[in-house]
Amino acid sequence: MAKLGTHALLLAAAVVLVPLGLVLPTWLVFLVTIGLAKGLVVIGLVVMMRAGLVSFGQGLYYGLGAYSAGLAANFLGLNDAVLLLVIGAAVGIVVALGLGVLLVRYRQIFFAMLSLAVSMILYGALVRSTALGSTDGFNLPPPTFLGLAPDVETGRRILFVLALLLALGTASLLHRFTRSPTGVLGEAIVMNEIRVEYLGASVSRVLLITYVIGAITAALGGVLVALATSHIDPDLAFWTTSGEFVFVAILSGTGHVAASLVGMVLFETVRSFAFQYSPYTWQMVVGTAMLLVIVFLPYGLWSLVSRGEGRSARP
Repeated sequence: MAKLGTHALLLAAAVVLVPLGLVLPTWLVFLVTIGLAKGLVVIGLVVMMRAGLVSFGQGLYYGLGAYSAGLAANFLGLNDAVLLLVIGAAVGIVVALGLGVLLVRYRQIFFAMLSLAVSMILYGALVRSTALGSTDGFNLPPPTFLGLAPDVETGRRILFVLALLLALGTASLLHRFTRSPTGVLGEAIVMNEIRVEYLGASVSRVLLITYVIGAITAALGGVLVALATSHIDPDLAFWTTSGEFVFVAILSGTGHVAASLVGMVLFETVRSFAFQYSPYTWQMVVGTAMLLVIVFLPYGLWSLVSRGEGRSARP
């Protein structure tokens, strides 16, 4: 990893995976697309966790991104995937700037519970909204891509490429962010917040930037999932969804942002096959697999790479 560099490896991954998306089975393309979309949420969460913000409310922005895309497609007639991604990100930024000013004042369990509470407020509002389909949600029309309206199978492959490039590009940008002065200050805040203030840096500003980044990635992930499944419902904002993101972030490890993508794709793959071959006990199968990872890789999947490079596995 250190020899080639993170950006070079992410570029190599794009060069290899984009052609594969054109020949892989449709079901596998769909599965990886969902994994990449949710991996985007986890990437932002990992950046937040490195600054001490463990959020159990990322479902808020995940659901907002999906519903903003659904509303724009159904009520405004905007079906272009790129435009819907922009709309979802914009909604995430606006809401995060408003809520972040309040939430970043709190730390540890207080921040976690407040973020969870805000997410559940959105869930409750969606469940009670008959105009938005209540608990059933509603469907989205097939997306277009810069004016192109492909058939269903081709559209899924184009969406896969879009999700892949967006996920890898985001991982590259956030990898650079974690090594920027603001990113390093985020880690310093966890160690000693008072000393960071003595250095002349604004702790609130650093945490707000980090919080907004997490909101943007979560909203983008929600838009991609909505486009891939052509359906949205309130469960996108439910607490179990947010908990899943936290679990995968811990499972993947916080040592590197790109680990989130691999971890989420593996998690979705294990869950999909477990549900297919063991529909009545799939939760136990997934739980056992995850427990084995926790026992043998306590610092996450990324510790395998860290050990291979001779570095500490600790995040």
